[in-house]
Formats: sequence, C-alpha cells, structure tokens
Amino acid sequence: MNSEVIRESAAEQELQRRRKLETLRERGIQPYPNDFQPTHHAADVLTAHEGQDAVTLEKADLSYKLAGRIMTLRSFGKAAFIKIADRSGILQIYVARDGIGEEAYDVFTKLIEVGDIVGVEGTPMRTRTGELSIHARVFRLVTKSLQPMPEKWHGLKDIEIRYRRRYLDLLANREVTDLFILRSRILQSLRRFFDGRGFLEVETPMMHSLAGGAAARPFVTHHNALDLQLYMRVAPELHLKRLLVGGLERVYELNRCFRNEGVSTQHNPEFTMLEFYQAFATYQDLMTLTEDLFSSLALELRGQTTVPYQGQEISLAGPYRRLPVKGGLAEALGVEESRLSDGQSLRAIADSHKVAYAPDWTDGKVLMALFEEKIESTLIQPTFVVDFPLDVSPLARKKDGQEDLVDRFELYICGREMANAFSELNDPDDQRSRFQGQMEAKARGDDEAMPYDEDYVRALEYGMPPAGGQGIGIDRLVMLLSDSPSIRDVILFPLLKPER
Repeated sequence: MNSEVIRESAAEQELQRRRKLETLRERGIQPYPNDFQPTHHAADVLTAHEGQDAVTLEKADLSYKLAGRIMTLRSFGKAAFIKIADRSGILQIYVARDGIGEEAYDVFTKLIEVGDIVGVEGTPMRTRTGELSIHARVFRLVTKSLQPMPEKWHGLKDIEIRYRRRYLDLLANREVTDLFILRSRILQSLRRFFDGRGFLEVETPMMHSLAGGAAARPFVTHHNALDLQLYMRVAPELHLKRLLVGGLERVYELNRCFRNEGVSTQHNPEFTMLEFYQAFATYQDLMTLTEDLFSSLALELRGQTTVPYQGQEISLAGPYRRLPVKGGLAEALGVEESRLSDGQSLRAIADSHKVAYAPDWTDGKVLMALFEEKIESTLIQPTFVVDFPLDVSPLARKKDGQEDLVDRFELYICGREMANAFSELNDPDDQRSRFQGQMEAKARGDDEAMPYDEDYVRALEYGMPPAGGQGIGIDRLVMLLSDSPSIRDVILFPLLKPER
C-alpha cells in the first residue's frame, strides 16, 4: 500500500472516530470524564492469581477496578474479548451483554474501538484456553481516541515515525517502554552509588556567560532584559570545581549539556552527562571507582557483570586494560614510538594513513586525530586510554616527570568514548597560561577552543584542593546496558529535522 493510500485510509478512520465522538455526546456520554479511579493494575491481577485454576477463581470473592488502553478487540456478537494495557502490563477483559447490561454493551459494540482508554470493574476468571482474564461487570469509556493506532498494534516499524512520535512508539512497542524504564533505573542506581560514597548532588547553571569546561562549539542565546549574550552549557566542569574551592569536597551532577555539533548514532546536540569531583583523589583513584561503578551497575540491572552488546559479550568486571596513547598507536601502526613525538614524523605518519589535519594544529591534536581514526574503533572491551598530550587537555594536571603529558584517562567500550577523567589542574598560574593558549587557538580559528574564564582562575587563587574529576555520557551508558545501537533509541525525544 503506497503512502497516499495510507494517508487516505487514516483520514477516513479519523472521520469515523469523530462521528462516534459526536454520537457519544448526543447520547449524553462524556467522552473525556475524569471520575474513574482504578484500584489495581494489570500486573496486580496477573501476580495474585498466577497458577490458580478456573474453579478456584470462580470461588474467589474478589473484584478489581482497572483502566487501560484497548490493544485488541475480538467480538463474538453477545460477548467480546479485549486486551487493555496500563503502565504495568497487558490483561484480557471479557465483556458480555449479560455482564455489563444492554445499554453499556450497545455503546461498547457501536462506539468503542482499539485505542480507546476504558475503565472496567469485574472478577477474575479463566477462559476455555486457560488465559487469566477479568469478567467485566462495569464498563466505561474514559478517553476517546480520535486517531487510528499504528499498524493495528502489530508493532510500529518506521524508524522515523518512532523517533518523531515517541508516544506512538511507546504505545506500540512494549520493549521501548521497558528500555526507558531501564534508563530511569540506571539514573536511580547512579544516585545511590554516589550518595553512598558521601557525594552531594548539586545543580549548576545551564546558561553561561562563557562557554567553558569542554572543547566544543556552543549554542548561543540572548537574554533580552540584560542585553546579554549567553551560551548553553557545554559542560558543568568549571562551576562544579568552584564548589570544591568552597569546601564541598565531593559533588556530582546529572546534567543536560548542549553542543552545536553533528547528529549521528553516537551524538545528539542535547545529551545527559554525569559529572563528579572528589577532593584528594587522583585519576588513578577514579579508575578504580569507575570499575566499581560499571560492574555494580551491570550486576544490579542485568544480574551479571558481562553484558551483551550488538552480538558481543562485554565484561564490565575490573580491572580494565590501560593503554597509553602513543604506545597503543605505535603498536597498532608498527612504528617506533619516538616517531610519534616528532612533529614532522607524526604528520608524515598521519599523511600515510590519510588522516586529515589542519596546518595550524598542534602535535597533540594531530596525534589524537590519528588515534581516533586508527585505534578507537578497536577498543571493544573496557579500556582506559591514558597519557594524553598536554596541548589537548587544558584543564588537566601535568604528569609528574613528563610535563608534556597529563594525568588523564578516557574510558572506551565498544569502540566509543564512555567517560573522560583527570587529576584536576589546581595551579592558578598554570591554568591562566593554558587559557591564554586556548585564546590564541581561538584567534587562529579554532571554534572549539575554551574561553578565558578570569573568575575561575580567581577561584583557584583562593585554593582548590587536589582532586579528581570525571564525566560519563549517560546516553551511551544506557545504550551499552540496553544493547541499543543508536543514541536516538535511548533518548525519548531526539533532535530531528522538522517535518515538511
């Protein structure tokens, strides 16, 4: 059936539903009442009577009051079976003329259809096929649906419609509902994990006068009353570290961030991130914490520390592999590590592997472009990538004895970055110098370079304790734990182009 025919069919169905709506009103029946209060859910009935036979149910003096959307409807003249869905599951309802009365059954047969939300009250029973059901004694319309449901409840398959009309996706595909329930449980588990370790959950601004905290292009907005240009948060880092200065030694935030970048299976311009900071901790301490966090999440939510992801088994039990940037590249490319420390040789290697870079890029930026192109996709099992170049880490502490590197790691799983962490830079003079370098990069045309944040440097001058900090992409974490291939699968309303 082509799209024009489908649209005509849908329009005709909507017209028929609106005619039934008019008929309901003509009969004095409120199609959108707000006085039906269910006392139970489908899962309550299914759990309470699991394994009980028809005779036992017939003797039970019980009545249940439920509400739900009609998923299927099979009529047999004087009786019908419907299945209703509520937030807990699906339950079959037996609707008969001698059960709900002549008038109510007439309304049911003529004016009720799949998609309507109804309220029922009745007793538990077993059908001839043994299915647990409710024998309705009361039947009421609660909400009239005016649009035809997707594919008669056999599942909404069109991926564009699923993302654009998530409400239909949730209605038609129970596994999607289960996924977002899992997402909620992941957030709850994260809070329990950090609360249990003495961290304080905080909130920091989402509109900044400076777009700092990460190398990313920001969204720009304007405050009319103050005539002030503002930036949507690219990261909460600098505000959270100000709290360390203020004496809040362990803080975390589950926050929304906004980056003006492309859309892909791994990127959405609006995304959720967990960021946390711990005074008197190093990036090494955070590796251990991260192993504990990921393994405990898997164990709590999946029952084991090994999880399936797109046909592969991923072990989240620690310890994870540690891979130095230059050492990993040298091994993968079959070159001497010393060649990666020489700018001319480094660029020659990048050229030979057709890795693009701009003429004004620093050695560290070229090195990381080469790493991202040749190594990232191979890091399937959890791997801490360490020993990052100083010039791509403007907020990280220099590595003792190797000041061209920083105390930083990125966690990779299934070929994608899951977390970024480092021992924090708390030397105000060093930070000022790094910011000045970022401003020079911005002047050369680097749109992702960080601005100079004088107040943040001032805060460091008051003294920030040594600390470790980390950011974890929540959407990618949910992808991993739900075996979802695209970030759009795990965001209720991903960014899409407007419908034409």
